[in-house]
Amino acid sequence: MNPEFAAEILKNLMFQAVSIASPILLTGMTIGLMISLFQSVTSIQEQTLTFVPKALGIVGLLVLLMPWMLRTIMEFTTAVIQKMPQMAQ
Repeated sequence: MNPEFAAEILKNLMFQAVSIASPILLTGMTIGLMISLFQSVTSIQEQTLTFVPKALGIVGLLVLLMPWMLRTIMEFTTAVIQKMPQMAQ
């Protein structure tokens, strides 16, 4: 395996990881920002108020995006397995 081939596989791996994780992270960040804004406006400083909406939002997003995530991971894995003969050269 030459260094360019390894770098390409690692680049694709990092891109897949970012593309799969970013919707979940952005959802958690957006919900957290909205909750923080709500808490600062209403002066409610309850710690559990931030956890439940984030958890529900992320679980809901995972339910919606799970088919896409699994398809993306399976396509990447299939591509890597198909490139294994080239890695051995």
